[in-house]
Amino acid sequence: MDINSLFSVDGKVAVVTGGSRGIGEMITAGFLANGVKVYISARKAPALIEKAKELSEKYDQECIPIPCDLSSIDGIKDFMKIISEKEDGIDFLVNNAGAAWGESFETFSEQGWDKVMDLNVKSIFFLTQQMRDLLSKRSSLEDPSRVINIGSIDGLNVPALETYSYSASKSAVHHLTRVMASKLVKENILVNAIAPGPYPSNMLGPAVNYDYSEIEKRNPRKRVGSPEDIAGLVIFLCSRAGAYTVGETITSDGGIVKTASHNLG
Repeated sequence: MDINSLFSVDGKVAVVTGGSRGIGEMITAGFLANGVKVYISARKAPALIEKAKELSEKYDQECIPIPCDLSSIDGIKDFMKIISEKEDGIDFLVNNAGAAWGESFETFSEQGWDKVMDLNVKSIFFLTQQMRDLLSKRSSLEDPSRVINIGSIDGLNVPALETYSYSASKSAVHHLTRVMASKLVKENILVNAIAPGPYPSNMLGPAVNYDYSEIEKRNPRKRVGSPEDIAGLVIFLCSRAGAYTVGETITSDGGIVKTASHNLG
């Protein structure tokens, strides 16, 4: 029952997709600060490599960049080849890489649909499928491996903006989480999802010109999410404290979804 044992993730190995910025970077930092070796992926190699170096130095812990495009099976296989050469097992997989697209209902494009669905839904399924053996190597009844899928409150609420493929994709992520959890729990691999609300990021930022003050005013907690909020929740799910939590989608939104009078939709 000691808190250091209950919430320890020290000595584990994690993969965080989209780990170089936004929520992915927050999760990566939380892992590194608590003794986890982290592999991060993103499409833009220079920024990814620079961020991995910066985080490694800041936390004195290994952060290893693997540039790749996870929206295609070929990209996932390239990623898996590199990971398999470096590690014989993975403890935690955080499926965080994602994209958004805003366009009116009348003109919404196939490109905007496919880009978002491929990265937000297809990549989660196929990367988890391909990583199953590496996750199984480290899993046991006492200490299961973890998969955490990053959804969104836009997959629970009707969003204010016209982001049709994004909200549909995140709703799919939440249900896919339950379906994969049912399959993989028998192999001591626990699958859960987190549905973040507003956090400072390069996805939300441009929509509000990086001014979060109005969003903060309308949030029940009167602020946006912080790195501690998302990293703490991920660490809970990955630690002994979260080892009996399976197939859940946990909101981290300051109360937007569950506090109807404050609903942002």
